[in-house]
Amino acid sequence: MAGHENQFWENRYWWSRDGVRLHARDYAPRDAAKAAGRPPILCLPGLTRNARDYDNVATRLSAEWRVLAVNLRGRGESGYAKDPMTYVPLTYVQDVEALLTEIGADRYIAFGTSLGGIVTMLLAGAAHEQLVGALLNDVGPDIDPAGLARIRGYVGRSHTWPTWMHAARAVAEANADTYPDYAIGDWLAMAKRLYRVNAAGRIVLDYDMKIAEPFRVPGNEAGPDMWRALDRLKGLPVAVVRGGTSDILPATTATRMVAELPGATLTTVPRTGHAPTLAEPEAAAAIDALLARITEQAGG
Repeated sequence: MAGHENQFWENRYWWSRDGVRLHARDYAPRDAAKAAGRPPILCLPGLTRNARDYDNVATRLSAEWRVLAVNLRGRGESGYAKDPMTYVPLTYVQDVEALLTEIGADRYIAFGTSLGGIVTMLLAGAAHEQLVGALLNDVGPDIDPAGLARIRGYVGRSHTWPTWMHAARAVAEANADTYPDYAIGDWLAMAKRLYRVNAAGRIVLDYDMKIAEPFRVPGNEAGPDMWRALDRLKGLPVAVVRGGTSDILPATTATRMVAELPGATLTTVPRTGHAPTLAEPEAAAAIDALLARITEQAGG
């Protein structure tokens, strides 16, 4: 462990093809015997998010699984890209493939939230034989234009705050519709996932503002044909999780996804927008059921 109280992870670094130093939180299984032979779980966050989004999930699952919460390039402790036009899903796929090579994983499970789910679908095509199961959190091949417009409205806009409470209140104001049941403690925890303290002691967003540049180009938010990418998940255990009030994953798209993937499950998290944290009871149950199916399919 990396020396912090209640911390279950260690830092893992690797290099991208174009020389960006990348970072993940590597949660070793606390029950090594139980985890023996099991594939690692790779957790891939959303566009402006980072590995901290998965801390609750990873800490819980690392009782019996190895979990790697990835910081995509330009986020968290991963390096910033020299060329901002590499902030696109196909490059993230290459970065994740480099991590799989680094850790020597011949099989893996992918959890992807929003952008991370797009990367997961693309990985299914790029490294189909290695992927043994997937969770797609509030994202699908078709993205609601209203949600895309909302994200384009805030991504890459820099804000700084003098205190964590200021940051928490700003997060609450921006996300009240997404998480209507949150109290100030929840908003403070969310702020600490989203922001970091800079060298001047100000609280700032924890990503390269230049990630917005390719995202503003229509079509760059995903791949060329995401339904074909989704099709590569056929035959695998797949869990689709959707926020009940999501403006990114339409209910019709989620329904079509599970119809086209035999054996896929759909879980809706009520009173939640984009995106569920995966710590909700409904989402946690979906994750446990998915991992049970993967274990059973592997023969134990």
